[in-house]
Amino acid sequence: MSRVFSGIQPTGDPHIGNYFGAMRNYVTLGEQYGKNSIYCVVDLHAITNPAASDPAALAQQTLDMAVANFAAGLDPSKVTFFLQSQVPEHQELAWIFTCITPVGELERMTQYKDKSAQFESVPAGLLMYPALMAADILLYKADTVPVGEDQTQHIELTREIARKFNHHFGQTFDEPKAVYNKDALRIPGVDGQGKMSKSKGNTIGILEPLDDIWQKLRAAPTDPARVRRTDPGNPHVCLIFDYHKLFSDLDTIQMVDRECRTAGIGCVDCKKKLLEGMTAHLTPIQQRAEELRADPDYVRDALRQGTKEARAIAGSVMEEVREKVGFLKL
Repeated sequence: MSRVFSGIQPTGDPHIGNYFGAMRNYVTLGEQYGKNSIYCVVDLHAITNPAASDPAALAQQTLDMAVANFAAGLDPSKVTFFLQSQVPEHQELAWIFTCITPVGELERMTQYKDKSAQFESVPAGLLMYPALMAADILLYKADTVPVGEDQTQHIELTREIARKFNHHFGQTFDEPKAVYNKDALRIPGVDGQGKMSKSKGNTIGILEPLDDIWQKLRAAPTDPARVRRTDPGNPHVCLIFDYHKLFSDLDTIQMVDRECRTAGIGCVDCKKKLLEGMTAHLTPIQQRAEELRADPDYVRDALRQGTKEARAIAGSVMEEVREKVGFLKL
């Protein structure tokens, strides 16, 4: 049977880009694949930059990310959801993959080039990140990987690593394929400066207080041609209209399109109407998150069960890998 794998980093409050680009997709795929939908919080990836790591914050953010996914509709009883660091086979397989992956293949990764430029002394983990990502996926023999478009190159390398391993040690891994949520590939940041990104500080968190969201919307740029309230606009160059397409119903989207073009409503009115749609969409998620935070045992028990399920698969695959590599079994 087909198997889905995806990981999400526990770095800060998940934003609407994470939600529409990944988290909603997790729920949909979970309904389709059940326990063969395997998701984890990739806390090992989160310490790629050890100098920026805060142990207490990492632990809390890891728990918060599980809460956010469950609040967004992911049912841990229907899928396999766990913490990457709790399944040591990830690290074991990553080391094996590191040993068959040329340094040049790792150095050509665009994300490595971009991120390494920020360091005076580059952590080795930053270079080896794609080998661990390949291990995350192939450890479960996943053939379907929902990712953002910025991970395309890493999926290509994962496929190459699978081929290399099969060539050296015999057929073991199929080559996974990436699946993109085409409706939400590049959700713009609230500052209008490129893609929504935690590193750029231009996000709207799905668990963020609605008053705070409104303050961000008030300051968000709109169609630059609308200098005055009476100026007609073009919604298709407006950040706020992009968000309407995520949160508003069809009637509202059509009304905003029409009234913007004819100056029937102003930009503030448009933003207020967007806030109504965001409130209707995000309030149930935020309420569920509060319920989960009030019951931390439920979340931890779900993660323990998910870890048990993941280790059952990972252990079986690693037994096969160890034998093929030639590690002596005692």
